[in-house]
Amino acid sequence: MDQFKRDVQKEKPRLVVGLNRVGVKNIQKIIRIKNNNKENLFYSTIDIFVDLLPQQKGAHMSRFDETITQIIDETIQKKVMVIEDFATYMAEMARERQHAHRAEVRIKAKYPVEEIAPASQKKTQKINTIMGRAVSTEKGSRHLVGVETNGMTVCPCAQQMIKEYAEEKLENEGFTKEQLEKVFKYIPMPSHNQRGTGILMIGSEKKIKAEKLVKIVENSMSSRVLDLLKRVDELEIVRNAHLNPRFVEDVVREMVALTIKEFDFLSDDDYFLAKQTNYEGIHSYEVYAERSGTIGEIKKEIEKAENDYIDDDYIVNCNNTSSEEWLESDGGC
Repeated sequence: MDQFKRDVQKEKPRLVVGLNRVGVKNIQKIIRIKNNNKENLFYSTIDIFVDLLPQQKGAHMSRFDETITQIIDETIQKKVMVIEDFATYMAEMARERQHAHRAEVRIKAKYPVEEIAPASQKKTQKINTIMGRAVSTEKGSRHLVGVETNGMTVCPCAQQMIKEYAEEKLENEGFTKEQLEKVFKYIPMPSHNQRGTGILMIGSEKKIKAEKLVKIVENSMSSRVLDLLKRVDELEIVRNAHLNPRFVEDVVREMVALTIKEFDFLSDDDYFLAKQTNYEGIHSYEVYAERSGTIGEIKKEIEKAENDYIDDDYIVNCNNTSSEEWLESDGGC
């Protein structure tokens, strides 16, 4: 039967109220996208949503997959896009096909990169994730592009407690303060470690290289992590990490600083989003930190702090633009 008489999705719902997001999540596809000026196949997961009008019972879910399949076919046959353009085009197509005011697409694609171990110089492989997020409305489209990668952090608080404990014990054994200062200069104190996951996303019309974003995230933690490590590499990573202890909050602030330095061409209206999750080594919970806002908002706050204009009231009351607000600033529902 090719044509059904009744289109249930278009019927009036029992409760007439609109919905912010309706769609499908975790669609798994192999897509062809451009990264670092190369065209490659990526294993990806895709979320795609539209808003739903109050008088409409449901969205046509099958059309989401049709939209994705059509775009994949087009990119294979025609010009390959970078992930943020891929997400934007998909959002625009979904909004058009669903007759929606707003559509949103989120894509995560895993890709391997070749890494060199720090001491042995052995080649190894690391899996990173490149991400694209786009929102399309009747007034325009905007996107974020970003990465997710792993690293490690060392707790500064526990390290300081160990140092104070060592100082007391060694002073009781007859070591002078000068001798202890020399020891601590060359031998890092132990602490508990966390494996961390960092996310960094930028919203801009200018092209942002994923490889630079990965380096920013890795360099913001105490150390990067690698799968294949010889003993000399393990020593190098552990030593460097313990010489560079950082809280989860430190990591996000480092991402802020390094992004502003590395991408000095970003305009005040461009967007920044950083997240860090640390999987605690001695606790059963995870710790988390996040910062988001326009580049202009962040620079203004830094300038206030540098000039001693910042105060407790400003810290408490500062309201930065959310990613949803920025993505929809060219239009909205």
